[in-house]
Amino acid sequence: MTTSGDTSFPSRLTKIDELTRGDHTFLEAEDECLFFGDYSARKGFAHSATNGVIANFKRPVKYKGTPSWKYKVREISAVAQAFSANIGGAFSSLTLVPVPPSKLKTDPEYDDRMMDMLRALRAPAGMTPDVRELVVQTQPMPAAHDSANRPPPTEWEKVYAIDETLAQKVPTWIGIIDDLLVTGCRFRAMSNILRKRFPEARITGLFIARRVPEAIDLSELFGPIDE
Repeated sequence: MTTSGDTSFPSRLTKIDELTRGDHTFLEAEDECLFFGDYSARKGFAHSATNGVIANFKRPVKYKGTPSWKYKVREISAVAQAFSANIGGAFSSLTLVPVPPSKLKTDPEYDDRMMDMLRALRAPAGMTPDVRELVVQTQPMPAAHDSANRPPPTEWEKVYAIDETLAQKVPTWIGIIDDLLVTGCRFRAMSNILRKRFPEARITGLFIARRVPEAIDLSELFGPIDE
């Protein structure tokens, strides 16, 4: 599936189905994943509202303190509002677990954007978001956009571990939350790790956006066709 570029960031979550699952290599038939918008790689932030949101949300920490940093702060708040509105009453049973950043907390490039967004969630009256960094990363890994040879899920599983200090209250429904669904590699690794520790828990992937395949220009493939 392709996108022509959305003019406004979608306000409601969409579920990955049999038509879109094949766009994400490591997703399996039983995986439950939802996202807001379609992200088009290599099209730039102006291609669509979703591209703009992702570009600002993922703005590197080296820009902190510069005039452009306010755009990251704005998108973190906007994404938190969108997730809050969509989760609603499910806050009562959902445990939100962020995918750890590729950098360790000791790295100057460590970006805590997912936790910043999760801290900004607002649940309905009488509820409190259950946000837990249940999965920690024990070694640095290359960011997807920095590596030509992306590690498979099994390599990520080797550097993921459960923080047992946060696991005393057993979750019944886990929301693995990340900014962009590409191949589904890290979702697969996270899901496998969490499934081993909490075999009875329902697991759902929650994403700001999913990457859509690039459109094929048939005119370039076949060349001009004479009438």
